Amino acid sequence: MARAVVSCCVVLAVLFSTGLPSPLTSKEVWSYVEVRDGAHMFWWLYYADSPAAQYKDLPLVLWLQGGPGGSGTGFGNFEEIGPLNRDLEPRKTSWVQAANVLFVDNPVGTGFSYTDSPSGYATNVAMVASDMLVLLKHFFTERPEFQSIPFHIFSESYGGKMAAAISLELSKAVAQGTVKCNFAGVALGDSWISPLDSVMTWGPYLYSTSLLDDHGLADVSSAAEAVKEAVEQQQFVKATELWSVAETVIEQNTNGVNFYNILTQEPDEELTSSAGEDFITLLTRRHIRPLHSQSLSALMNGPIRKKLGIIPQNVTWGGQAEEVFSYMAGDFMRPVVDIVDQLLTAGMNVTVYNGQLDLIVDTIGQEQWVNRLKWDGLPGFQNLRWTPLDDPASPGITGAFYKTNKNFAFYWILKAGHMIPSDQGPMALQMLKMITQQA
Repeated sequence: MARAVVSCCVVLAVLFSTGLPSPLTSKEVWSYVEVRDGAHMFWWLYYADSPAAQYKDLPLVLWLQGGPGGSGTGFGNFEEIGPLNRDLEPRKTSWVQAANVLFVDNPVGTGFSYTDSPSGYATNVAMVASDMLVLLKHFFTERPEFQSIPFHIFSESYGGKMAAAISLELSKAVAQGTVKCNFAGVALGDSWISPLDSVMTWGPYLYSTSLLDDHGLADVSSAAEAVKEAVEQQQFVKATELWSVAETVIEQNTNGVNFYNILTQEPDEELTSSAGEDFITLLTRRHIRPLHSQSLSALMNGPIRKKLGIIPQNVTWGGQAEEVFSYMAGDFMRPVVDIVDQLLTAGMNVTVYNGQLDLIVDTIGQEQWVNRLKWDGLPGFQNLRWTPLDDPASPGITGAFYKTNKNFAFYWILKAGHMIPSDQGPMALQMLKMITQQA
């Protein structure tokens, strides 16, 4: 049984006395949906708060975090695009000023979502998509005012892989009439669409940016080839393990480059695995725990939990995140390029956007799988020259480039790493408006 609570964002501003007046007057809604027996998914909606338009005149955006195991209601909300930052101060580049934003803790077990037993965890993107369809059907039934509003799915990292699968199933459900919504498109941000293309370009990218010497390039290339061999043999759990090995090789040869932004460095204690640490534990330490910083966890498990008022006593925000990643390990290295092709061929609007400084999903790798699409609009896209976009925060300075042909667009976001809205908030907000046709 789903339960909903309506509140005003101003409650937070008053409760925590940031010293700043809250610009937020729109309401929030949150609830749980039991998407399978014993599998409970949490969602949190912010109604758009724009001085220029009513919420019904602005799009609805679903934000999907990566990991798998990263929380949209936590990290995406308070670290990237929500109305308040981690310190509960108003965010100038919040997406809520241009859209209604729906955060979902997905897959089940992520964030405030939880399972009653191990059988509740998803093991592949097909299960993830099926769960999300249950939630979306419930959401649009319970909140019919959003059925006609253009609905966009935006994603980051592994969230993009899930977004592709969800989009395909949602488009079918809309066509069949089982989900009533105005599905307008999907945007794949620094997305894990073709894992092998990322891994195989790590070495060349790091070498071209002077972060590897010849010896380091040889080491990384050798480790990447091992991953490739496992993928080609359809040994996907082994491929995930070898992917972890390749990351360790990079850390050792770059003195700890940060996979999420090559201009920064990991702390020394993060560089090597602990004795006896298995590859799943190492991967979650590298890629899940950074999304659950001590300060964010304290916020979510303290004031936010109290504000929400519906979190079961035995549920801790992020408490099942590592299990979420572990259960998805066999699906982690599987590509979903074919799903993107199906979306494009069906006429769905698809956008790819990527940060210039991202390593884990480097732009070179993204371009490689895009250039292998079978979609008939690809030659026209390839023949286009990109268009520069001014950085809204620095007029006259290029903040991004983009190309668009038919129902496909690609945005190259400059000076941004993996978390584009965090690194280049004004540019990310401008991109959102362009994709949703507000600019």
